[in-house]
Amino acid sequence: MSGRYHTPGRVAGIDYGEARIGVAISDAERQFASPLANYSRRGGEQDAQWFRRLVEEHEITMFVVGLPLHMDGRESEKSLEARRFAAWLAETTGTPVELFDERLTSHEAEQLLIDAEMPPKKRKQKLDMLAAQIILKGYLEVMRDEG
Repeated sequence: MSGRYHTPGRVAGIDYGEARIGVAISDAERQFASPLANYSRRGGEQDAQWFRRLVEEHEITMFVVGLPLHMDGRESEKSLEARRFAAWLAETTGTPVELFDERLTSHEAEQLLIDAEMPPKKRKQKLDMLAAQIILKGYLEVMRDEG
């Protein structure tokens, strides 16, 4: 599940949540990250079908799942849940998965939506996919810097 995958193609960024998952997607050249969807979890097989269809329809070659860490870098129960989800996602879709530090992404996403003067109800609808976009953007920037 870990290691640096340099397979060309689209990457999907994931902001994992127990009830809802934010999804963002890159272009094939991995230059840009765009919010795609918020997926409301429905249970094992329905979730698996949704993610397999996502891989197929958008030609996803890799996932980046946000890893929630404490500010000092320690892991939490949420980190373990994200790790379990990442392992499930890799096994379910047959697509490589990387974990990426997501500290402050939800806070950053919330602040961007507040600054855009978006009403609270609309903010809630956009928050997870925007957090996924921020995770994916950060990952793509790190990969460019390392490349």
